[in-house]
Amino acid sequence: MATAGLRERKKQQTRQEIFEASQRLFAKHGFEAVTVAAIARAADVSAMTVFNYFPTKEDLFYAGMQFFEERLVQAVRDRTHGESALKAFRRRVLEGAENLAVKQRIDAILTAGRAMASSPSLRAREREIVDEFTRGLAEVLAEETRSSPDDVEPLLAAAILMAAHRALVAHTRARVAAGRRGAELVEDFRKQGRRAFGRLERGLGDYAIRA
Repeated sequence: MATAGLRERKKQQTRQEIFEASQRLFAKHGFEAVTVAAIARAADVSAMTVFNYFPTKEDLFYAGMQFFEERLVQAVRDRTHGESALKAFRRRVLEGAENLAVKQRIDAILTAGRAMASSPSLRAREREIVDEFTRGLAEVLAEETRSSPDDVEPLLAAAILMAAHRALVAHTRARVAAGRRGAELVEDFRKQGRRAFGRLERGLGDYAIRA
């Protein structure tokens, strides 16, 4: 068990090092100009190792987004008894607001925005990721509510929750591009989040409360 734990930590470390190397290169040279071979050299691994962790360069670009989406689904899966899916989802979305006051986070948003504006493949991959995690969230909700796999209700609930999250992301990207920074940006994010999820509360507030 100790050996397996060490192996898993090593894999996570390698994954993180590849991700961080790719982000540095994307920020410096732009997404299209960076090759997987260059990322492998920067992370001191082989190109095959990069592909083992990230099947495409687009997956590398969006690794941070996928980490967060995974945590969103996990927050719903691991929520406490008596808590609705909406409340658990909202808590996880809003608790990271303070990160928007960090310069590195703003730089990452600006870099990503520029790359996405000039890359149809990145915009397409982002839509695919949102769709993948929406289906994953729907599966969690369907299982907990004992719904049929083809039931529309859990898929609709998951799609609505994800839509609120992605609307907040789009809003924040626009605010950052317009020059909003610091505490003002953090408070704007929280205000918009409270309004968005408050609106959903009236429709989903009593849905999927853990028994």
